[in-house]
Amino acid sequence: MILYAAADLLWATRIKATCDALGIACRPARNGEMLRSRLADSAVRALIVDLEAEGGLDLIALARAEGGPGVRIVAFGPHVQKARLQAAREAGADEVLTRGAFDHALPDLLLALGGGEEAGGGS
Repeated sequence: MILYAAADLLWATRIKATCDALGIACRPARNGEMLRSRLADSAVRALIVDLEAEGGLDLIALARAEGGPGVRIVAFGPHVQKARLQAAREAGADEVLTRGAFDHALPDLLLALGGGEEAGGGS
């Protein structure tokens, strides 16, 4: 399963719809409590974090600390926010992309992160 934290409905919908189209299970993780719960009750393969989401850097650090080595963390944000992109790397993100690069690579990225899973859940 892939978890995601998005700053707005546009990105959340795009990630969810692309996962659904590819047959990959995904669920939101909007805050630390939700992330902890999902990590505890699901076989989480990856976390995608929109760096404009509230607490995004904290979610990265939490997933790195509690998710285990098998959880890949991908962060994305505006290309002009170089300090925030660097902070995501420092917090433990495995891959950090600009929004444009993330948008362009989304289907291939999702397949690499969660390929072979059955879609389900979105609440």
